[in-house]
Amino acid sequence: MISIQGTVEEIIYRNESNGYIVAILESEDDIVTIVGYIPVMNIGETIRVEGEWERHKKFGQQLKVKNYSPVVPATTNGIINYLSSGLISGIGAKTAEKIVDKFGESSLDIIQYNPDKLEEIDGIGKKKIKKIVESYGEQLEIKEVMLFLQQYDISSKFGIKIYKKYGKDTIAKVKENPYRLSEEVFGIGFKMADKIAMSMGIDFNSKYRIRAGIKFALVKYSTEGHTYILKDILIYKSKKILGISEEEIENGITSMILEDNIKLENVDGEIRVYSIPFYTAETNVSKRLVELSIVDMPSINLDIEKEIQIIENREGIDLANNQREAVKESVENGVLVITGGPGTGKTTTINTIIKLFEMEDLEITLAAPTGRAAKRMSEATGKEAKTIHRLLEYSFVDDQIGMAFGRDDGTPMESDVIIIDEVSMVDILLMNNLLKAITPGTRLILVGDVDQLPSVGAGNVLRDIIDSKLIKIVQLNEIFRQAKESMIVVNAHRINKGEYPYLNKKDKDFFFMPRENPQDIQRTILELVHRRLRKFNGYNPTADIQVLTPMKKSDVGVNILNEKIQSILNPKSNLKKERKQGDTIFRVGDKIMQIKNNYSSEWKIYDGSKVVEEGEGIFNGDLGIIIAIDNEESELNIKFDDNKEVIYPFSQLDELRLAYATTIHKSQGSEFPVVIIPISWGPPMLLTRNLLYTGITRARELVVLVGMEKYLGAMISNNRITKRYSGLSRRLKDVFDLYMRR
Repeated sequence: MISIQGTVEEIIYRNESNGYIVAILESEDDIVTIVGYIPVMNIGETIRVEGEWERHKKFGQQLKVKNYSPVVPATTNGIINYLSSGLISGIGAKTAEKIVDKFGESSLDIIQYNPDKLEEIDGIGKKKIKKIVESYGEQLEIKEVMLFLQQYDISSKFGIKIYKKYGKDTIAKVKENPYRLSEEVFGIGFKMADKIAMSMGIDFNSKYRIRAGIKFALVKYSTEGHTYILKDILIYKSKKILGISEEEIENGITSMILEDNIKLENVDGEIRVYSIPFYTAETNVSKRLVELSIVDMPSINLDIEKEIQIIENREGIDLANNQREAVKESVENGVLVITGGPGTGKTTTINTIIKLFEMEDLEITLAAPTGRAAKRMSEATGKEAKTIHRLLEYSFVDDQIGMAFGRDDGTPMESDVIIIDEVSMVDILLMNNLLKAITPGTRLILVGDVDQLPSVGAGNVLRDIIDSKLIKIVQLNEIFRQAKESMIVVNAHRINKGEYPYLNKKDKDFFFMPRENPQDIQRTILELVHRRLRKFNGYNPTADIQVLTPMKKSDVGVNILNEKIQSILNPKSNLKKERKQGDTIFRVGDKIMQIKNNYSSEWKIYDGSKVVEEGEGIFNGDLGIIIAIDNEESELNIKFDDNKEVIYPFSQLDELRLAYATTIHKSQGSEFPVVIIPISWGPPMLLTRNLLYTGITRARELVVLVGMEKYLGAMISNNRITKRYSGLSRRLKDVFDLYMRR
C-alpha cells in the first residue's frame, strides 16, 4: 500500500452527502491526484494518505485512498494555508500571515496552549481570541470524531450531524449505544445505526437492537403525522426492520411498556401504540381544552350588541351574521374556534374582538406558529404578535436540560385573552406546551383554515377539535363583496369545493399560462421573475415574487429553480462575496430561508448603527437577505424580513437554503404579493387539491400558474387527504363525559 504525506492544494470535487473527494495533494517529491472518502478535508491541510494507484481512462493516474489521517502542518507556509482555509473562525488570509509572521512554526501550539499571546498581534482582541480558540478546539475534536466514525463508513455529512449532537462526548456516546443515533440524530435511520452496532459486535438479538427497531418504526410513523400506530402494523413494520420473529417483537413491546417507553390503548378492539410524548400530549391537550371550555367565564359589563355597532360605525365595517356570532361567542366561551377560508373576514373578526376586549381593559396576547405568520398577524391587527415559542419563552436552560419552555403550569402566562392564528399548523406537542401555560378563566381563541395543509409535526389538532363538536366553533363562510372581486379568493373557494377555477379573466389577479413540458415551464417562470412581472406592475423580483412548487426535485422543483433564478437575479460578480456550502453557493444579495428552528441564534435590530432591540431565536420558514459575507471571520450576515440581523458562522450554513423558490409546505403561514406555481407531473400524493389551495392562498395580489392544464385538473380532482392516526377527537369526548359525570 502506498503512503504519501502532503498538503491539500486544491479540491476539484467534493460530494457533501458521502464525503467523496477528488483533490490535488502536493508532497515533497510530487504532485498527485487523490480520490476517496475523506470527510472534513480542507485546502491547506497536511494529511497522510494510504492507498493504491489506479489509472482513470480520462484523468490518468490517481491514488485511491483507503485510509487517511490529518497531520499538523510543519512549515510556515503550510500553517498559513491551514489557518486561512476558512476552517478556523476569526482567521482569514491576512490574520493567518500576521500570526505566522509573529510565531512561526509554533503558531498552532500558541493557539492551542498559550492563546493569550495572540493579543500581541494588531487587530486580535480577547473576543476574537475566544472565537479562534473555540473554533480550533472544535476542529481538533471533529477530526478525532471523523477518524473514529469513518471506520464504520459514516459519511462526512452524517459525521458532522453526529458531532453537533454530542460534541466532545461523541465517541463515548456512540460506543455506549450506537442505536441512539437513529433516535437522536435527524437523518440517521435504524439501518445505519444497526450497521455500526453490528461492526462493534453487538448481538443481533440484543434487547437494545430490538427496542431501537421498534422505536424507529414508531418514530417513522410519527414523522408522517400520526400520534399512534396500530399494534399489528407496528409488529409488521418492526419485523421488516429487524428481521426477527413476531414473538421477539411482542416481547420487546411488552418490555417497553413495563419500562414506560410506550403506551398501549384498546379502543373498540383496536390496539393503539403510542410513544410516551404523544400519549402525554394528547391526554393533556384534551384535559386542558375541556377545563378551559367549561369554566364559568368572568362577566363582561358591556352591551355587546351596542358595542359591536359602535365599532362598526367607527371602523366603517358591516359584520356578517357569523362574524357577529364569533365576537359574541368570544366573550361567552373559555375556548372558541374561528375557522374560514380566504375572504371570509377572519382578520376583521379578530380586530373587532380585540377592540371589544380593549373596552374592558383586558390584557390581550396574540401569537402564531411561525415568525412570518406572527408578522402577518401584527400587520393585520396593529398589535404585537409573537411566535408561540417566543410567547412561551423557549430558550436554552443548561447543558443537562438543553432547550425548555419558560412558561408552563408552574409559571403560566398572565393574560386575559389569548388569540392564536394559523392553528392548522400547530401540532399536538406544541399545543400541549401552549395549553400548559394557560389557566382556566383565560379566554383562548383559536383561528385557522381547516382546509389548509395539516401541521408538519404529528397530530391533526384543528381538525380533531372541530370534529369533536365539543368546543364552540364558528364557521365564517360568507365571502365579502370586495373579496368577491378577487379571483384569488373566488378560485380558492372553487378549488376547495372541487370546481375548476376561472382563468385569465381580464383585469383580474389569477392567470394560467399553458406550457407543454417542464423545460418550457421553467423557462417561462424565469422570464416572469426576471422581466415580465416587473414590466407588468413594477413587482420587485426578490421582495415581491415567490415561486412555490410542490416538489424539491425535477426541472420545476425547488433545487433547480433556485439555482436558475439566482443566476439571473443575483449572478456571480467580483463585487459580491460568496461562500460555497455543499452544492449551494450563497452570495451577498441572495434571498434565503431558515429551514429549522434555532432558538439560541442571537439577533439584533438596528436603527442606523445603534442596537434598538436584541434577542434569541430564528425559526423554520423565516425569510431574509444575505447582506454580508466575511471570509476572514468565516461568517455570513443575514437581515430577516422583520429587520432582525443574525450572524451565521460558516459551520451553521446547513440551516439555510436559497429561497427564490420554496415548497408549498414551507410557505404555510406566509403571504406574498405574487405567487407563481408550476403545474406539472408529480406523484399523486403531492399533486393534491389542498396543496394547490394552500399555495394559491399564499398570494395577496397575483397568482400565476404555469404548466399543463391536465395536471391542474388532476390536482383539483385529487382530494386525497392522507389519514392521520390521531386520538384527540375521541379523547376530548371521553374527558368531557368524565367531567359531566362529576
